[in-house]
Amino acid sequence: MANYQQYGISPQLVERIKLKMKNPAVKERVKKLVDGLTKSDLQDRAKVRRLVKSSTKLLSEQLTGAQEEQIVQFVIDQKIDPRNTLHLIKLWGMFR
Repeated sequence: MANYQQYGISPQLVERIKLKMKNPAVKERVKKLVDGLTKSDLQDRAKVRRLVKSSTKLLSEQLTGAQEEQIVQFVIDQKIDPRNTLHLIKLWGMFR
């Protein structure tokens, strides 16, 4: 899995989001948003874009079009299978 910074995603944005995700209410809303996602969902550019837009709205983050595209491309390129524990552990390690 590639480093998110290689996609132009700023560490400051990631740190802000991590901090916001520590709020239990926000975390639960985001968990509901991603509940039931499949590997094919996370390979569908339109679905990933909607997910990014919905997530940033929940987190009160404003993204530029370029930032949004960087995150969408990052998610697609990771080929994440949310039902594969190893994938989730790698992702967790990337953002700890």
